[in-house]
This record gives sequence, C-alpha cells and structure tokens, in this order.
Amino acid sequence: MITQIQSPGKSIWNPKPGAGLVMLALGGCLLASATPAGAQAVEPTEPPKWETSAALGFTLTDGNSDSILFTGDIRTERKWSHDEIRLRAEGAYGESEDVKNNEMARGTAQWDHLFTERFYSFLRFEALHDAIADVEYRLTLSGGPGYYFIKNDRTLLSAEVGPGFIHEKLGSGEDDYITLRAGERFQYKISDRARFFQSLEYLPQIDDFENYLLNFEAGVEADITKKVALRVTFQDTYDNQPAEGRERNDIKLISSIAWKF
Repeated sequence: MITQIQSPGKSIWNPKPGAGLVMLALGGCLLASATPAGAQAVEPTEPPKWETSAALGFTLTDGNSDSILFTGDIRTERKWSHDEIRLRAEGAYGESEDVKNNEMARGTAQWDHLFTERFYSFLRFEALHDAIADVEYRLTLSGGPGYYFIKNDRTLLSAEVGPGFIHEKLGSGEDDYITLRAGERFQYKISDRARFFQSLEYLPQIDDFENYLLNFEAGVEADITKKVALRVTFQDTYDNQPAEGRERNDIKLISSIAWKF
C-alpha cells in the first residue's frame, strides 16, 4: 500500500516497507501476460553433418592356391533442406599365383537439388579404371530430372533420367559419345541395426543402342556395434561392346567390414 502525505503546495508519495517488492512482482506478472501463450525459446539447430563410412575387405590364400585380394570402399553424403551430395570412391586389387587378376578404381560424385520434397534435378560425374577389362579410363558426365517415389524414414525409392557424355579409352582406342542415363536407387531399413541397398543404371549410346553399359549393385549391412558393421555387396557390370578379347560381364561378391564416422 502507498499513503499520500499532503503538505502546503506539494504532495509527497511515501511507500510503506515492502511496497517495492509488491510493485516488482506486479511488473513481472504484466510482462508474463504480454508473452504469447505457448511461446517457447527457440533452440539453434545443428548444421547438417557428413555421414561417412569406410569398408575394407581382404582375402588371402596360401598352399595349393596362392592368391590375395584387397577391396576398399568409402562413401559420404550430406543433406541440406534443398540439396544433397553423395561421394564415393572404391577400388580392388588382386593376384593369383603371382598373376594380377584384379585392378579397379572408381569414383563417383552426385549433387541433387530438390525443388519439392520429391522432385529434384541431378548432376553426376563418374571416373573408372579397370585394367582387367582393359578400360584405361571411362569418364561419364550426366544430368537431368529425378523423382522420389517413396521417401520416409524407412524406405527410399528414386528414379532419374537425363542425357550424358562418355569419354573412354578401351584397349588401344579412344572414343566419346552422347548417352542417355536412366538410374534407380532403393534403400530399405530392415531394422534399427540392418539395411538393404540397391541401385541400377542403364547407359546406351544415343545413336547406337547396341553399345550400352548396365551397372547393378545390391547389398546388406548389419551393425556389429554403433561404429562397426558387416557389409556384403553384389556387383554386376555389363558392357555390351567390351574391349577386344574381354568378356561382357564382370561379377563381384564382396564381404567387408565397414566403419562409420
């Protein structure tokens, strides 16, 4: 309470003890009532992170059969609200009875820009070296539209199609041509600890559909710990017009240990 003391020509306000505390409490109530109902403090969101895994496979035999095989695969991706980037590098080297029977290196990079939650455009680059298939190098650049037919926490299914350009050296000859790339990618979360992945792409030469490439991959990955997983991958690379003296089909079944970081 506040009492007023009158004196000639002026008035003096004299707060009683404890009145200041009452006024502070009233001010706090007024401020609280001015805050919109249900309003919460906005916490800063963490920027997107790179999700990376590296896998290593190794096979060694000795005795009646003397062979060795190394395989390596590193993948990383990052997702923003409207953009996604996926990078991958893989390789293999093997010998049997001191004769080289495997020498392959491949790198891919793809950027997707999302116009809606499902519709996007892609730009993709791939470089390949396969000594056993007599591919000195094959450089592929492609781009076009893509679409997610299924997109949720458990399942991803997308398809994309667009023009591309290939420059390659097979055997002793070099060639370059325009191609059409049609690709599909599928991922399925079997459980919290296991995943299935699969991809397929078809690249025919525009003016000669008898010359085409077909790349297929499917695999499963199961977590051993939070950072370590067992991965089994099946790969099939089909070249309808391979280098002279080479087979059209190359098949690999790879078992490896993957580290996630």
